[in-house]
Amino acid sequence: MAKMGAPTVSKGIRRVPTQGSDAAPGPARTPDPPYWAVIFTSVRNRQPDDKFDETDEQMMALAARQPGFLGVETAASDIGITVSYWADEESIANWRRNADHEFAQYEGRTRWLDAYELRVARVERAQSFTRVGT
Repeated sequence: MAKMGAPTVSKGIRRVPTQGSDAAPGPARTPDPPYWAVIFTSVRNRQPDDKFDETDEQMMALAARQPGFLGVETAASDIGITVSYWADEESIANWRRNADHEFAQYEGRTRWLDAYELRVARVERAQSFTRVGT
């Protein structure tokens, strides 16, 4: 099993390396469907020195170590969007119940976020493109 690296940042999009990944910035590399996507869209309240960024990095690294985790993409501006990919619904449920993740969820609702939407979807089709030579 390949060792997981730190999340990478490029042009506002961060991808957490997955097993066997070369950690290059860009979209997460996922297996052929079907698999699951958890789409988390949020609005931050921007409290000063609120430890959000530190906790976010910790949660990304922790998620990457969970069984069934396939990858994640995130972008933020006025709205933060994180899409994490999972092998199955059981893996998503186990991540949701992770004690450190539960505490981060609590902190999000009570301190860091003004609003959020969470959606879970089964990915039935996927296609990709990579420009040769870039």
